[in-house]
Amino acid sequence: MGVLVFGAVIVMAMVTTVASHDYGDALTKSILFFEGQRSGKLPSTQRMTWRKDSGLRDGFQIGVDLVGGYYDAGDNVKFNFPNGILNNNAGMELGDPYGDHNCWERPEDMDTPRIPYAASKQFPGSEVSAEIAAALAASSMVFRSRNPAYSARLLKRATMVDEIDSYFDFADANRGSYNDTLGPWVCPFYCDFSGYEDELIWGAAWLYRATKEPKYWSYVEQNISNLEKNVAKHTDRVGYGGGSFAEFGWDTKNAGINILVSKLLLSNSTSDAGPFIPNADKFVCSVLPESPTVSVSYSPGGLLFKPGGSNLQHATALSFLLLAYARYSNQSNREIHCGNVVATPARLIQLARRQVDYILGTNPLNMSYMVGYGNKFPRKIHHRGSSLPSVDRYPARINCQGGTPYFQSNDPNPNLLTGAVVGGPDNGDSYSDSRADFVHSEPTTYINAPLVGLLAYFRSNPPL
Repeated sequence: MGVLVFGAVIVMAMVTTVASHDYGDALTKSILFFEGQRSGKLPSTQRMTWRKDSGLRDGFQIGVDLVGGYYDAGDNVKFNFPNGILNNNAGMELGDPYGDHNCWERPEDMDTPRIPYAASKQFPGSEVSAEIAAALAASSMVFRSRNPAYSARLLKRATMVDEIDSYFDFADANRGSYNDTLGPWVCPFYCDFSGYEDELIWGAAWLYRATKEPKYWSYVEQNISNLEKNVAKHTDRVGYGGGSFAEFGWDTKNAGINILVSKLLLSNSTSDAGPFIPNADKFVCSVLPESPTVSVSYSPGGLLFKPGGSNLQHATALSFLLLAYARYSNQSNREIHCGNVVATPARLIQLARRQVDYILGTNPLNMSYMVGYGNKFPRKIHHRGSSLPSVDRYPARINCQGGTPYFQSNDPNPNLLTGAVVGGPDNGDSYSDSRADFVHSEPTTYINAPLVGLLAYFRSNPPL
């Protein structure tokens, strides 16, 4: 009896630890982070006040207004592929990444070339154009009930670039990768290693959800077989261990496609699941630690790991998919079988929550990897604006190399980029708070984006 009581106390203590995180506070901060990434003229409602206007002449060289958008990470370049959507243009990139990465200066001071690159019939970028279509279609659904006019405007942009083409039609009719157009500039930063076929199907799937037009569903069905023909690869060009069905992120959409389409199939109780539900199940089995076909690794402290830099992008993106699929499966009263292991929806939610809690501080270092959340978090993140004195504090211009002493300094960043989630610890749960160690210390928009969805869910559905 004493042993049972002791065990119960331990379990209760563990539950209390898990429940101790303030998901609402973390959610607020994770959204605030994006204000620190803003480019262009900042609105009067800007809360991260150490940031000021920047990039006010973007696009002027070609007579197009490209002012605005978001810097993708700790640099001052606007990469459209990882960001999904940039203003109202089919732009692929704005800024010279090599020139930018050779400087350490505030976005308010940047004097590096602001070269705009855009997709065209002569210079295709199917993955970028289709990604824009997907982002606009999904966004239109978010705003449909609260702001119908804006929702309609977004959907119109997704389905009509000019009088003839939509973003999706443009991407499909002018097939080609932006690697071939912008290879010298986008690689090795955001080179497309998975091909553009996944973005085309991803775009069609979201357009079907937003419009219910049969042509988009037909496109998905007719082209899904193309995905596994083009195996996603790492930056070293070695194929992913789990297969493309197990991949999801700014480059590879395969797992996301299967889970998105599975929602449609499960809600319609259709018997024709095609490859979507089986592949979605295989994705779950590739991530579940106890699965006999698990293809990811976990740190001693329980953090999910996949090869490549900025690991928390994998932990947040894959956890988001687990959570989404758990909800769809729960609504359909189904379990997922990984050999002799049964993965219930509750187990998937538990695993996703474990990743979120690790990020927020339930880890061997008792350290939050979200800036400004908790008492212990990264102080020397790889981020130009955060690491340099604000314009309010130091009005004089800091040129390209003028920021180098700040980069090399051992002092904490003077500006708090609240809500920023860095690349995270290594696979041994160690973290060196070093500005130079950008693989681990740089925040990115595509780490925070799926985390917003996770935190929103756990804010509304606290653990029992």
